[in-house]
Amino acid sequence: MNFNIVEKRKIWFTISLLVIIAGLLAMPINALRGKGILNFDIEFIGGTLMHINIGQEFDTKEDITPIVTEITGDDSPQVTKVVGKNEVIIKTKSIDTATRTELYNALKEKYNLDENEDLLTVDDVSPTISTEMQVKALKALFLSSILMLIYISFRFKDWKFGLSAVMALLHDVLIVFSVYSIARIAINNSFVAAILTIVGYSINDTIVVFDRIRENRKVARKGDRKELINRSISQTISRSINTSLTTLVTITILYFLGVPSIKEFALPIMVGIITGTYSSIFIASPLWYVLRKKEA
Repeated sequence: MNFNIVEKRKIWFTISLLVIIAGLLAMPINALRGKGILNFDIEFIGGTLMHINIGQEFDTKEDITPIVTEITGDDSPQVTKVVGKNEVIIKTKSIDTATRTELYNALKEKYNLDENEDLLTVDDVSPTISTEMQVKALKALFLSSILMLIYISFRFKDWKFGLSAVMALLHDVLIVFSVYSIARIAINNSFVAAILTIVGYSINDTIVVFDRIRENRKVARKGDRKELINRSISQTISRSINTSLTTLVTITILYFLGVPSIKEFALPIMVGIITGTYSSIFIASPLWYVLRKKEA
């Protein structure tokens, strides 16, 4: 069974463009609303840390987070329960002394806390991800893309394969950024590591499809590229979906059962796996077709 992927390429391109444009438009809109272009975590911009002994059982999501969000105005505070203890660590964007006092008084009233004993720590946290680290991450992403472009072009003896693969990777990164921009998900050091992981993972499925195109190209009729690409994708689509699905199931379980630090890493990986599978099937090969068509 052959899928008509190439014939409907404008639909796939339009879907991706709409998501990317929505994400790009959300950035200046959020900035004008005073929320910042992206929802950078305190690891990027610094903030305030409060360590409080609640002294009884509590639920961070239902009990603590709504209070923190209401008083501080931080849409995505990090509220973490200390393992084995009835203590909570609250990380928010920088707040002044009055706001800290108001927040603690709200928790004090709710849980009948003692001001001298239960407020364990209050600190200002400096950014742990410096500008230098951000620049190095961008350099790593750029350098890896260039090396992939060179390697794929050399291996398949066609620079258009390399350019299509790199454009598909750029597509994946932009989609992930768009999702984080629209949903206002916090961006931290786990996000940076996940983006670099996505780049390496996403290229695998694209290489599999391109390799099948190269093999089928040897026996295909000259000039019949649409059929060539559709047949190659049809022969590899089950492999791509099954591989991504098994990985996605594992990451999803980790997201729902893991600790907050695991969840922060698992979420962008989940988004990256979905968009990487999509781009390998619906973006990379049609892009190669468009580049070949323009050359002809």
